[in-house]
Amino acid sequence: MKSLLAVACAGVLLSAPAYAALQAGSRAPDFSALASIGGKEFKFALADALKKGPVVLYFYPAAFTPGCTIEAHNFADAMGDFQKLGATVIGVSHDPIEKLDRFSLTECRSKFPVAADADGKIMRNYDAVQDPRAEYAERVSYVIAPDGKVIYSYTAGDPTHHVEYTMAAVKKYVTGHH
Repeated sequence: MKSLLAVACAGVLLSAPAYAALQAGSRAPDFSALASIGGKEFKFALADALKKGPVVLYFYPAAFTPGCTIEAHNFADAMGDFQKLGATVIGVSHDPIEKLDRFSLTECRSKFPVAADADGKIMRNYDAVQDPRAEYAERVSYVIAPDGKVIYSYTAGDPTHHVEYTMAAVKKYVTGHH
């Protein structure tokens, strides 16, 4: 009976609309993934990035789609400011690394890396899966403090404010810790 109840509850959870479930104060799940910057592949590890400062982790549905291109351009334009604050930016999608090699070069303008979440595990761990299309990430942005805690999360299909809001959260964190 317990397993039947668990299955029923899981079904309810899976059918609920996807919102950023990792709220401020949550522990950010550690991950590493194959990523690309300027068309060059490397292994991105969250733990290593957090040693340098806060991390802006943003999920986007698919490379080369209109909203994702806008968001990539916005993050590329803001990279100088993120770097001055000591923040790392990483975009994550379900796209294959070969597609991200091109996307990192053209739309990300070689300014920041994008990682391939081939099996969707990172998206699931961050509750950033589109419902009902599990192969696509929800447009969710997180700011993670160096201690591994989520300090900000924002979910919106419209890419317009993700850079602005994550930048504000990083600034607030940095000014509060210096």
